[in-house]
Amino acid sequence: MDKGSKRKRMLDTSVLVFPNLFTTGNLFCGFYSIISTLKGSYVLAAYLILAAALFDMVDGKVARLVKGVSDFGREYDSLSDLVSFGVAPALLAYMSYLAFIPRLGWLVAFLFVACGALRLARFNIIYKIVNPEYFIGLPIPIAAVTVASAYLFFREVGFNYEKNYIFLALLFFVSFLMVSSITYKSYKKPEQKIRSGFFTNMVIFLLLLITVAVNPDIVMIFLCLVYVFHGIFVDLYKSSISIFSKHRKRNLINERENV
Repeated sequence: MDKGSKRKRMLDTSVLVFPNLFTTGNLFCGFYSIISTLKGSYVLAAYLILAAALFDMVDGKVARLVKGVSDFGREYDSLSDLVSFGVAPALLAYMSYLAFIPRLGWLVAFLFVACGALRLARFNIIYKIVNPEYFIGLPIPIAAVTVASAYLFFREVGFNYEKNYIFLALLFFVSFLMVSSITYKSYKKPEQKIRSGFFTNMVIFLLLLITVAVNPDIVMIFLCLVYVFHGIFVDLYKSSISIFSKHRKRNLINERENV
């Protein structure tokens, strides 16, 4: 094998490995979050879930930017997501709030993990045949960040015992959304758009970072809820428009038949 072929092979390998380093960072944060929860360091565990989400957001963009998207990377990302965004937030929710609710607490925590696994499995099957600009069902990283942010928010505002049942309802709610057919904007862009819009994306990212930095324990949960309910409202609006159009079409057909 000549030097040119060796250099090309090494370059191809590095292109595939580089995005997976960020995925490994995601997995590390998720695993360390679990360890922190078991030690009772719930605040650290919540922030590690947020850090895992940041790694997850970056690895996909890097893979598309360097044209390093692969089936291996996609499967590795899904397995890492199940740890960081399925098991880690469910354990955090159970240990911090739901353990005080007999039986139902751990059942809803398990429901979150199961729905997250189903959400990831469904995505791996249908990603090639659906519009890449939209997700079907709430993405599991957003569900996990919502749970982690809710913990930080409740801790900041100091709710009393009733927060356990609010947290239970929240976990059940996002679990249902993950396996629902509600569509959410993905904001994924091909590598050409990532390069051309790099400066704009950096400005938006910095603005979001500054907004969150004002008080992350308060701001993050509201950003998550805006995304969660935006998908619901948009789907309801589309459904109402579709029903109205069908009803109007049916009336026009009836009018023509009566003439």
